[in-house]
Amino acid sequence: MKRPEVHQAGVRDVDFGARVRIVEPCNLYGCKIGDDCFVGPFTEIQKGVVIGARTRVQSHAFICELVTIGEDCFVGHGVMFVNDTFSTGGPARGQRELWRETLIGNRVSIGSNATIMPIRIADDVVIGAGSVVTRDVTTPGKYAGNPARRLLTDQ
Repeated sequence: MKRPEVHQAGVRDVDFGARVRIVEPCNLYGCKIGDDCFVGPFTEIQKGVVIGARTRVQSHAFICELVTIGEDCFVGHGVMFVNDTFSTGGPARGQRELWRETLIGNRVSIGSNATIMPIRIADDVVIGAGSVVTRDVTTPGKYAGNPARRLLTDQ
């Protein structure tokens, strides 16, 4: 029987700010996490990701390369970020030049199980649980659905 190539989950090559709390097990590598952040268990944060001060990342979140998250944000349980848009009809398969970046503003809250495609989200936005964000969000407010759309202010 052949043994597989095994890569251990862990925390390595991370630039931590002051007073950061992480709950293991998690897989954090090559990223930057600002002051007073919290990272829950079963979370993966990949290389090059930048997370601003006082941001909370809840359990089971996946934050892929090319994502920047602002300050005072909340990333709910099971939130998935995507950097490959399948622009060629399938996975980029090592063609990193096909990946796209995601920029999240300050004071953004993303509800549990949301999926965030490579887009930009302005400051002061709430993304509802289970939403799929497929386009830039340029106006503060509450957004929900698949695809996510702005809700009326009284909802």
